[in-house]
Amino acid sequence: MDHTAVLALFDREMREHARPFGPDSVVERVGGVVRHVGSEQGWNGVLWSDLTESDADAAIAEQCRYFARLGREFEWKLYGHDRPHDLGQRLLAAGFTPEPAETLMVIEAGELDLDAGPPPGVELRPVTDAAGVGLMADVHEQAFGTPGTGLRHQLLAQLDEAPDTLVAVVAVADGVPVSSARMELVPGTQFAGLWGGGTVEAWRGRGIYRALIAHRARVAVDRGYPYLQVDASDQSRPILRRLGFAPLTTTVPYVHAAP
Repeated sequence: MDHTAVLALFDREMREHARPFGPDSVVERVGGVVRHVGSEQGWNGVLWSDLTESDADAAIAEQCRYFARLGREFEWKLYGHDRPHDLGQRLLAAGFTPEPAETLMVIEAGELDLDAGPPPGVELRPVTDAAGVGLMADVHEQAFGTPGTGLRHQLLAQLDEAPDTLVAVVAVADGVPVSSARMELVPGTQFAGLWGGGTVEAWRGRGIYRALIAHRARVAVDRGYPYLQVDASDQSRPILRRLGFAPLTTTVPYVHAAP
């Protein structure tokens, strides 16, 4: 895989020419900034920018004013190769708070072990209705320690309005959900995004995470998506590297609080 070429393709398809994440969202291009405007419960933020030292501060201030008028918290998703080189420092000066850095990792979907299954006693169940979404939100809260309200809203909207863009799955052991994950499929792009892979603490280290990746990779291959993409945390990055994912760059979410 040509890492430079794939990163350029990712920038072009998934950032500069991004599509809305859901039916209640829009993507707006304003000057050198591409922003995603979702519902109050959805994701709001800047996906891509083409800025210079002379216009970066003005662009940052304009986005702060725009989302303040909406009364929304928003995120500026900064990648390691974005310019100008001090954009992160400029965001800090404008009142943003950085969250933990992640690594953008990509693999050709067909290069994975697509036959990897869950451990004995664990069943993978597709999520296709509100009950399944509820199980996913419960696992999310246990695995990550954060509220699942926003996730619940997003998934219910996708299942209702654009079910072909979502692949969601829950791992169940003895009738109890122990892990979950989803994949976002954006029509017209070559990247299937892996999101939300989380396992409750008592079930970690048993191969469920790997099985969830293989499950989603099979679907991606069947639907013609050549690449899998994930924003990897420090916890998942070593696992993904062993599976063959390549790190392309870093990404840091800079969050600006709602007024």
